[in-house]
Amino acid sequence: MDLHLNRRGFLKAAAGLATIGTASMFMPKAHALGPVLGTVIDYAAGVPSAASIKNAGHLGAVRYVSQRRPGTESWMVGKPVTLQETRAFAQNGLKTASVYQYGKADTADWKNGAAGAATHAPQAIALHVAAGGPKNRPIYVAIDDNPTRTEYTNQIRPYLQAFKVALSTAGYQLGIYGNYNVIDWAIADGLGEFFWMHNWGSNGQIHPRTTIHQIRIDKDKLDGVGIDMNNVYANDWGQWTPGNEVDAVISSNSNTGLNAETINQIIKALGTMSS
Repeated sequence: MDLHLNRRGFLKAAAGLATIGTASMFMPKAHALGPVLGTVIDYAAGVPSAASIKNAGHLGAVRYVSQRRPGTESWMVGKPVTLQETRAFAQNGLKTASVYQYGKADTADWKNGAAGAATHAPQAIALHVAAGGPKNRPIYVAIDDNPTRTEYTNQIRPYLQAFKVALSTAGYQLGIYGNYNVIDWAIADGLGEFFWMHNWGSNGQIHPRTTIHQIRIDKDKLDGVGIDMNNVYANDWGQWTPGNEVDAVISSNSNTGLNAETINQIIKALGTMSS
């Protein structure tokens, strides 16, 4: 599997996306909010066994395709997800979904806007593939905050736009982890195909386009590992299983050929064509 995206290929693919039109380009995959179809967990402080996750009645887990941030190396041992883990899931009838989050709070990935996506998108793709993740699946991009509308407009929106272009060019889809407002603003901007909602700043509301809803954080344990609980509202919540063979196992430092200048050019072009 060749994940190298040169500048010419990136520009060509992104230009193609721009000509499709906003409605078809961002066709949602998630169903409208309805009955809870099951539960999935997420975790970073360790890795519960697949058997324990299955016996607890969960469908699977949303797992990190990101490295541990500085200062968390000693305890955040559940990052990143591994091929061994996803294969154990598959053997137990469980599914995996992918999420990217490296920084947090003052070091949040979105704070650098489109330039941040140029750094983080290649790492997300590389770790997804290394864990056996197939194409045509989403990678949830974490907005683990309760941002202002100004922060969304000036930093988060260009970050998600750039991430969307990078993922689409490489054959993946954009999922968004965020609160009610972030999901609502992103949908209005034609961003996101899967939505994982957290409660911080959501004022007790559940967005009707929610795919997964994080309902409880750090209050449960499985195999001694702290886990977060999530309700699933869509048959397709971004889940996948690894193939029998991994086409390429690549490090998080792999170069996809994306850079901030190229991504910013595409975002500007997309904005011009949609106006």
